[in-house]
Amino acid sequence: MSGNRVLVAGASIAGPAVAHWLRRRGAEVTVVERAPELRPGGQAVDARGVTKEVIRRMGLDAQVRAARTPTAGAYTVDVDGKVLETYSAEEDGGDGFISEIEILRGDLSRVLYDDTRDDVEYVFGDRIADLTQDAEGVDVVFEGGDRRRFDLVIGADGLHSSLRTMVFGPREQFIRHLGHVLAFYTVPNEFGLERWLIDYQDQQSGRSAGLRPIPDATYAMAMFSFPAPDLEVDYRDIDAQKRLLRAQMADVGWLTPRLLAHLDHTPDFYLDQVAQVVMDRWSKGRVGLLGDAAFSSSPMSGQGTGLALIGAYLLAGELAAADWAPEAGFAAYEARMRSFVEANQEIGRQHARSREVPAPDADPNAEPEWDFELIDRAINGIELPDYEGVPDHVPSHRVPR
Repeated sequence: MSGNRVLVAGASIAGPAVAHWLRRRGAEVTVVERAPELRPGGQAVDARGVTKEVIRRMGLDAQVRAARTPTAGAYTVDVDGKVLETYSAEEDGGDGFISEIEILRGDLSRVLYDDTRDDVEYVFGDRIADLTQDAEGVDVVFEGGDRRRFDLVIGADGLHSSLRTMVFGPREQFIRHLGHVLAFYTVPNEFGLERWLIDYQDQQSGRSAGLRPIPDATYAMAMFSFPAPDLEVDYRDIDAQKRLLRAQMADVGWLTPRLLAHLDHTPDFYLDQVAQVVMDRWSKGRVGLLGDAAFSSSPMSGQGTGLALIGAYLLAGELAAADWAPEAGFAAYEARMRSFVEANQEIGRQHARSREVPAPDADPNAEPEWDFELIDRAINGIELPDYEGVPDHVPSHRVPR
């Protein structure tokens, strides 16, 4: 076999990103996605620090920036809408609380798909039903009935990765809940929202509600969070999730009742527990994991997209540098990524703790203490090798300028 026929599970962000780099390194790539098409919308994701350099090396800086949300910054407000704090997207070199590159998950997925669709085989509406690997390759059975053989399989199918369960074991072994639930969905922009995100936090209950601008100014995105340390959410039961959100947020003030009034009519409702994935290793034989499937840092870190894009660059580069030998390539990828992942996961845990309900005797004016050295390591603390001598087949129209 050629040694570089690769199957990627998942077509959100990590999957198309690693497909981009695998193809440039000379692999023949197939991406399988269980959804019938790309999923639009979704939460806003950020690109900070080293992640912006990866986007530049992909030749996609202009496309990503063109698809950004119009967010100029954020206000925190009290229950009456009075502004308490202001954060600009220009602060900290564009890498602050509000990133200069903020884009809806679905819009970034579309940019990555459009970039790769001519060079990569995409199979929508199907999934891996079973696989068997040996010393030479991986035999894959698809739910739709096809049987194919690949040299490598990459799981980029998210927090609830079915491939991870299939190869590494039950999800309970790897999922670490951080005690919070997040929900978001689009609503008509009947609130006069323009370019500033608005966030209301009920300090006594640990719950929050917010609104953020999106590219279509006739709509906005409603956002909610609430503490739920002992709750197990069925991520497949949407009706139950909506009932849960209503019950948890019913008595929260500010604009919350008006936001909840649109709950039954939104096209893109999402709710899930804030969770991380913690694994001793991200590969087994010829199967490797990437992005949230391998090392979710949770939305609380603000770096899930960065981990996916940086991990995609390093995974493809290290496999190619190892002449597609899985053990050596996967081991080198993990060695480069592990400390960076751990720094970002710690940021996620610190942020989750900062949103916990304060103890009765706590100082109501106390501010959370942040480790700024850790924050810098989580944004910039990883080296991007140039991979000189490794194939890099860049289509002429994608050469970075």
